Amino acid sequence: MRASRLLTLQMLLQSRGTMSATALAQALEVSVRTVHRDVEDLSAAGVPVYAERGRNGGFSLLAGWKTTLTGLTPEESQAVLLGGLSGPAEQLGLGPQVRQSQLKLLAALPADLRAQAQQVSARLHLDPVDWYRDADAVPALGTVAQGVWQGRVLVLEYESWRARSMHVVAPLGLVIKAGVWYLVGLLRGKASTLRVSKILAASLTERLVERPAGFDLATYWRESQARFERSLRVQEVVVLATPQGLAALSDLGRAVADAVAAARPARRADGRARLRIPAEATAQAARQLMPLAPEVEVLEPAALREAIIAMIEQAAARYR
Repeated sequence: MRASRLLTLQMLLQSRGTMSATALAQALEVSVRTVHRDVEDLSAAGVPVYAERGRNGGFSLLAGWKTTLTGLTPEESQAVLLGGLSGPAEQLGLGPQVRQSQLKLLAALPADLRAQAQQVSARLHLDPVDWYRDADAVPALGTVAQGVWQGRVLVLEYESWRARSMHVVAPLGLVIKAGVWYLVGLLRGKASTLRVSKILAASLTERLVERPAGFDLATYWRESQARFERSLRVQEVVVLATPQGLAALSDLGRAVADAVAAARPARRADGRARLRIPAEATAQAARQLMPLAPEVEVLEPAALREAIIAMIEQAAARYR
């Protein structure tokens, strides 16, 4: 641990230049006294670190000196790919490795490229969580991630909308979409997707995962999304929509947005356009389309139109 801290101190000075003892203490999460002791030890080991006194003083490395200890550990090399995803990295337990690998990368860059990289880091922030909600609690993520990285079969207690159940899963990969973690794995021999926040408990086995030949996580995820979206659209709906209604329909998902874009319907005298859109089952479709009235009027099927009328009448009755 101490050797790692001494290396980090070198990297900080190499990548950032002169730093005060207080700034180093904050970055290393130690006391100022410990920083002074570490600097003395580095100097005794031959690292040319020296103190600059005065208002803007601090510790610096001799100009032009660079450490050769820029190699990444295995954990840090994994963390490099998560460098722009600090939140997910922390959830995976790789937060310290991300910070350490970034320091090493910065230290290895020429001065001009280092300045550009630091500028991007200071001016670009990625927040993967959607608006108006917090990130899922994922207490089992650490164990699940170990299973993924190590290629070991997992035993999971999982809570679906149906019931709690135990599953033996061969993990193939992790996906994070809109701040939500998903485990992709073989469940009863078939590639399946499980929401990590629904995993109540996870344990590792000694069994190794046999990955299917040619399996590609990105391809599976893309095709799985497409299948899921198609499975939701079980009927076709005829609507009349104002220009504002067409824009609102496009917010109901990719399938509906594609239908609106492809239809290019002619405007009627009242400014509305008639078109067909894919929709979910009647109850869910009514909940989605009722708030769009009066910009969107459902003409067919009759069952959906009647369901929306009933919802509007019930809402109106509550407010009378």
